[in-house]
Amino acid sequence: MKLLDDYMALREEIFKYFGYVEDYRVIPLDNCCDMIWRIVGGEGSGGCVRYAESVETLNDEEAGNYYENEIYTQRFLPKWVYRGEEYTMVCVDTRVDGNHFLQIFTNSKEQL
Repeated sequence: MKLLDDYMALREEIFKYFGYVEDYRVIPLDNCCDMIWRIVGGEGSGGCVRYAESVETLNDEEAGNYYENEIYTQRFLPKWVYRGEEYTMVCVDTRVDGNHFLQIFTNSKEQL
């Protein structure tokens, strides 16, 4: 099936860009390239990625109207935050129904 072959090839290209090697389990991709984002608490255990549709929403901690996922730190992954030249991929645990994702963000939208 050509469609499936194309999908698998594109997925492999994305992994190659980030230097990610799939191991032990398959984690789905989540496109968050339109979000403003930041890493809070470091890129390992105890860290999280916080993201929102605007800088104002991201920075308004009192209102808390942003999204936040814990960084997924499983031993089978050599690292959990994969930074490329233009994009960053973060392995996250949503803490909802056992969902884990490889969330992809645009580096130019990162707030430090």
